[in-house]
Amino acid sequence: MADPRGFVSFDIDHNEDEKILFVGQAKNKRTPFSFEDWSSKEPLPQAEWERIIKEKISKCNFVVVLVGKSMATATGVVKEINFARAADVPVFGVYVGDAGTSSTLPTGLARNRTINWDWDAIASAITQVMKEGKNK
Repeated sequence: MADPRGFVSFDIDHNEDEKILFVGQAKNKRTPFSFEDWSSKEPLPQAEWERIIKEKISKCNFVVVLVGKSMATATGVVKEINFARAADVPVFGVYVGDAGTSSTLPTGLARNRTINWDWDAIASAITQVMKEGKNK
């Protein structure tokens, strides 16, 4: 697979460690896919954050949402999902930490598009989203 651009959306207050692990593991040569992480690397003022994140997401092929147990309070994640939808960028989720099928999902993320953290399943999800939205 070519190197699609993936934006990693996560709850910075609760799941930053999982984001670091996810991106790090994705760089392992045994991982069945690769992608560029275009997430913001630093906190920004709100208006600047929105402008930069909208631009980054619009240049990506997909957004992967790392779904932790505290998603109900992750307002930035909901905004990122909305930015993706507005730019016709496909979105899918990956459960992290102790989150699972009974965990609250952020608004805009479908349960049937949220999977466990399994590299083969994630590779399949990326293959699927590369045929959707703006990637068609």
